[in-house]
Amino acid sequence: MIEGAASSMLADSVETVLREELAHGDAMLGTIEPILRHLVASDDHSVFGDEIIARVRGMIADLAGQLLDEVAKAQGNEAVAQKAPEQAEALSLALAGAPNMLTHVHALALEWQLTERLQARHSLDPVLSPLLQALIASTEPNVAGLAMNMLASQARFCQSQRRMKLPLGELPADLMHFALQSLRSVATNVPAETVAGAEAAIRGRYDESCSRIGLISRLVVGMGAGAIAALSITHAGSAIFLSALALASGQPRELAVLSTNESQLARLALALRAAGVKSQGVEELFLSLHPDVALPDGFERLGADRAAAILAVSGGLAGG
Repeated sequence: MIEGAASSMLADSVETVLREELAHGDAMLGTIEPILRHLVASDDHSVFGDEIIARVRGMIADLAGQLLDEVAKAQGNEAVAQKAPEQAEALSLALAGAPNMLTHVHALALEWQLTERLQARHSLDPVLSPLLQALIASTEPNVAGLAMNMLASQARFCQSQRRMKLPLGELPADLMHFALQSLRSVATNVPAETVAGAEAAIRGRYDESCSRIGLISRLVVGMGAGAIAALSITHAGSAIFLSALALASGQPRELAVLSTNESQLARLALALRAAGVKSQGVEELFLSLHPDVALPDGFERLGADRAAAILAVSGGLAGG
């Protein structure tokens, strides 16, 4: 009985520590979007020249440019976008004004930072991870074909991130809809039918399931019970790992990305346990990403159901 009582007290202690850390992480999350919005909108590059901010600004500006280019094509004049920098700026501000858009683009910048870190620390190829290589070699044609498509998409993502760009077709459906709404609200000096034509052209090419994140989700879901292998970041690579963690823990992918940050480690540990990763696997992942951080004593006693319950009461992303 004494041993049972001690185990119960230890489990309660671990949960208390994790709940407190998660609450602190939630408070930090609440400050990200308004601060990021201010930094992205600021023209003071000398103060806000941070790589992440620059990357977010670059992707937002690239989205605005692509939208205006479509309007220019619909007008039969592809030089229009270059002649109206004030319109491009207005559209960039409109896009950055939406919390969900900013959160998504910010998460992509953080994902790329994580990808580069894994390459530097563990020589992990940013495009072809061991898991993806194994899936490409699958004897099942559908799996191999999907993996090859994901490989090509991941290669394009890496190239785009190096250039601080984001292809319009890579946006999730809700953000694509918002981007087109923003275009209509800004392009008031263009005939409505022209803007409608540009929008129709964009929608005609768009297929969310063929976007990089869509392909990864299909790949992970198709793995079934084998998707547990995708929860090893050094085996799966950051792109597949982050999608697998989001799917397995029931969180938005953006939140899964943010959980790899040092201020969100309680969330990361809880999400991994909720996803069914054993404590040894969680320790190995922390060793890969944050070697100086140790899990709280008794973490191995925390069950997946309790981890999921603690995670469920988190505030998460306000706009997500």
